[in-house]
Amino acid sequence: MISLSVKLFGAALFCLAILGATQVSTDRGAEAAGRPPGPLSLPLVEPKIVVSKSRRRLDLYSGGEIVRSYRVGLGLDPVNDKVRQGDRRTPEGSFYIFIKNPKSSFYLSLGLSYPGAEDAERGLREGLISRAQHDLIARAIRRRERPPQNTRLGGDIFIHGNGSQSDWTWGCIALDDKDMKELFGAVPVKTPVEIEH
Repeated sequence: MISLSVKLFGAALFCLAILGATQVSTDRGAEAAGRPPGPLSLPLVEPKIVVSKSRRRLDLYSGGEIVRSYRVGLGLDPVNDKVRQGDRRTPEGSFYIFIKNPKSSFYLSLGLSYPGAEDAERGLREGLISRAQHDLIARAIRRRERPPQNTRLGGDIFIHGNGSQSDWTWGCIALDDKDMKELFGAVPVKTPVEIEH
């Protein structure tokens, strides 16, 4: 009887040790992935978003430090920089959030200020947009407002939910819904966004 109790006690301790080790590795895995356990400390200090297309990662900064990293999905042509409407590419450059949409078709979304001033210059040079369209884009960027979204340069580039498992968007940046919910709640309109290759 005693030996059976000792064996059961030993088995129970072994199970607890395994469960404890699993919990520790999960927490360490979250930290290694840039997602420390627990909620974000809000409000963020000078928040900033940096997206690395090549690493399929979005880093959220507060006070110059990464506080979260999220996996992302990109446009169907994920490698190249966006050039024109319908090319299904994710743009590269410096942008800002101009709108937060809680009623998005893709769970939640943050509108990015594409096309930017450099895109407008290129578009004018290449004959994709008129001088008037160029000037409207440039004025919106100077005022940190919504640039025109319906030129031949394209538009409607968002950070949104509905999954990061593959590159499936028309040029947007997609996160898993739980990550999008956290990001949406953490960043205000006008937060800077850098998209790098």
